Amino acid sequence: MNVGFKGKDVVRDDPTNNVPDAIFSKLGMQLHRRDKHPIGILKNAIYDYFDANYSNKFDKFDDLCPIVSTKENFDDVLVPPDHVSRSYNDTYYIDPQTVLRCHTSAHQAELLRRGHNHFLVTGDVYRRDSIDSTHYPVFHQMEGGRVFFPGDWETSGMDGTSYAAEDLKKCLEGLARHLFGDVEMRWIDTYFPFTNPSFELEIYFQEKWLEVLGCEVTEQEILKRGGKTDNVAWAFGLGLERLAMVLFGIPDIRLFWSTDERFTSQFSEGQLGVKFKPFSKYPPCYKDMSFWINESFTENNLCEIVRGVAGDLVEEVQLIDNFTNKKEMTSHCYRIAYRSMERSLTDDEINELQWNVREQVQSKLKVVLR
Repeated sequence: MNVGFKGKDVVRDDPTNNVPDAIFSKLGMQLHRRDKHPIGILKNAIYDYFDANYSNKFDKFDDLCPIVSTKENFDDVLVPPDHVSRSYNDTYYIDPQTVLRCHTSAHQAELLRRGHNHFLVTGDVYRRDSIDSTHYPVFHQMEGGRVFFPGDWETSGMDGTSYAAEDLKKCLEGLARHLFGDVEMRWIDTYFPFTNPSFELEIYFQEKWLEVLGCEVTEQEILKRGGKTDNVAWAFGLGLERLAMVLFGIPDIRLFWSTDERFTSQFSEGQLGVKFKPFSKYPPCYKDMSFWINESFTENNLCEIVRGVAGDLVEEVQLIDNFTNKKEMTSHCYRIAYRSMERSLTDDEINELQWNVREQVQSKLKVVLR
């Protein structure tokens, strides 16, 4: 079956396609382009900061197609050929050369080639992942990039890399104050696979240190491929859900996809940080499942099956026990928490979900239930 999306013909039945219907249905929903949604409100607040402080220099992109080539998603940002993120366990493949983007960095090289020297890219990104209150297989990122020319740093008495790093920190400290107020901040030196100096910015907010974003001075090879041989640049990336959960007090990442008016009516255009008022206190229901695993078993594959059966009624999948017997067979026990944020689930409903999960886990993962 072929499906058209943003002018691209997507073959759904390629034998290597691992995109389930529930994920494919999220394409085009674009929560980040909804001005009254927490994700859209946060995006616009970040836009306001860059417009005010950089005289509208930053070109904004929030409608780039999430279906990209493996070259764009991996090769162009120097992800090694054997890196784990390329595996079918971590990434949604449409066919061997086409994926749902794992990060907004997938567009960086193309924008550089097209001559953009200041840009912000916002979009939905897709990763096969665990199930809990802060992880969801679709989320939203914003990527920012700024390119400098020799004339920018030569008069400063600094080398290009140091100049870019200082400018980057100044920019992002200002952004953190814009979003969170006058907070204490600290920079953590870190490592990202395709960067020069890399940093993470943390702020002290609500009695604890919170990682806000990762950033770096861009690797020269990426600039070179974009036709910029005499330049230096910086880039940052942030997860919009992560910050929105803190700013709006939203306790569960599933809520961002809710169409319940009790959720959607709480937010207004331009109103950053209005605290979410919970509207449901329904208790979770826990079901345990034990099985002997095989060599090909992965937790991401298990979570994909549970999500496929229960959708957003599953709140968490947690490994609670594992052991290996004398025959070198390994057993895992997972606890699945079911909970709707909008209504009470019946025992019959939960039992049917669990029965379907058990059946699919056994048939698709080829494990032996205990």
